[in-house]
Amino acid sequence: MPAIVNSVIKDSIAEELGIAKGDELVSIDDVKMLDMIDYNFLCKSDFLTLEVKKTDGDTEIIELEKDYDEDLGIVFESAVFDRVKPCLNHCIFCFVDQQPKGLRETLYVKDDDYRLSYLQGTYITLTNLTDADKERIKRMHLGPFYVSVHTTNPELRVKMLKNPNAGKALENLKWFRKNKIPFHAQIVLCPGFNDGAELERTLSDLAKLKNTILSVAIVPVGVTQFRREGLVQVDKKCAEQTLAIASKYKRVCCSDEFFLLAEKDIPPAKYYGNFSQLEDGVGSLRLLLENFKKLKLPKKISKQFKISFATGYAAVYAIEKIADELNKIKNLTVTVNPVKSQYWGQNITVSGLITTDDLIRTVKDLDTDLVIIPSVMLKTYSEDFLDGKTLDYVKQQTNKQFLVVKDIYSMKEVVDYISI
Repeated sequence: MPAIVNSVIKDSIAEELGIAKGDELVSIDDVKMLDMIDYNFLCKSDFLTLEVKKTDGDTEIIELEKDYDEDLGIVFESAVFDRVKPCLNHCIFCFVDQQPKGLRETLYVKDDDYRLSYLQGTYITLTNLTDADKERIKRMHLGPFYVSVHTTNPELRVKMLKNPNAGKALENLKWFRKNKIPFHAQIVLCPGFNDGAELERTLSDLAKLKNTILSVAIVPVGVTQFRREGLVQVDKKCAEQTLAIASKYKRVCCSDEFFLLAEKDIPPAKYYGNFSQLEDGVGSLRLLLENFKKLKLPKKISKQFKISFATGYAAVYAIEKIADELNKIKNLTVTVNPVKSQYWGQNITVSGLITTDDLIRTVKDLDTDLVIIPSVMLKTYSEDFLDGKTLDYVKQQTNKQFLVVKDIYSMKEVVDYISI
């Protein structure tokens, strides 16, 4: 997978040089790059020599002078220019393995690449981390990484990940501490496996790594109707127990779903620190509510208008509070319409897994002028849902207008829309 240009930032050095979509950056200063880590490192210079292969097959050698920290303005098709390190595990809770056939091809890809963890915040298990990888991490002092720990019990981790190398997790994390490589940890809590006393053991072991560990996120296992393993969903009792155990340790946060299952209020912002694991649903509802408080709402709008939020059940806690405030605006009527997942099963409540049929079923008969959905329902930089159908298809089937909120941690786009 070579370093292919996906786009060029406007008014950047790359645009001035005539670098365009589809071109290949072959080398910088005669060095062929493995990934964006190499690219970023090599670009830290006042003088560069670029070898660029154009889409017509011609090769250009470009010498340029720039500021040391100035970016070239190239966006690549992939952050990795060689082969992505694949996942070699068969985790009992793996969501990829729970998916039926017929979804987008990218949803079936399982990577476990430390470079993507460093560059994009994806989670890695460290089961395929080689000595060469460690040497590079140490030499370039990379980090922080995002590590799926799940448990520090070697035998249990081997059982849960179905990989004989999985038992080395704590050994690798101690190597991180020795070499001052920071990381965030994730624990997917599976009742009957790594909860209760096993969770106590894991958090105790992680606490000994001290400041090397930046945060620990505990998230409940997702169980769909396609699950083949004998997993059970986190219930209220398990959620309460997990919250109690987690409260004993610093920098350990449970995802929002634990508080909802335990029928407790979402904690204040200080509980989440710097909101470092939002992608795991740790603090997303609180951040949304905090950002909404900062918005200046109009007292009224010019004419009667109805809007409906279509969202996963996991977000209802926050969206209903926001709807209550918006309904104070004269001439505005706001409703919240959670989407029940018939596709995955009722246990799946996140907006990012909503399919077109479930969305259509929810909104088609609504009396509303506008349906609001979060961008996480769609593939990044597109209007494609995970089942391959498009937003245009949903519009045609429902005869509704939609507003896709790109900043899912703020409702500014909604307020701006109704204020026009």
